[in-house]
Amino acid sequence: MNFQIRDAITANMTNNSATDIRNVVEDALQRGEEHLLPGLGVFFEKLWVNADEQEKTKITGELAQAFSRA
Repeated sequence: MNFQIRDAITANMTNNSATDIRNVVEDALQRGEEHLLPGLGVFFEKLWVNADEQEKTKITGELAQAFSRA
């Protein structure tokens, strides 16, 4: 079976509202199940690919700050 997680996540999330997407993210984080991490990675990938350089700098700065407290 040729299963592509990117395609599945994209198909499942297409045309969802911001509230729907937030609920999916919060549910995945609340569950804390590691098998959900690749799906969240697809979310990050979409965000990153569509970000301009200023947004990428902001994202990486926020991540660096978050990991400095880990």
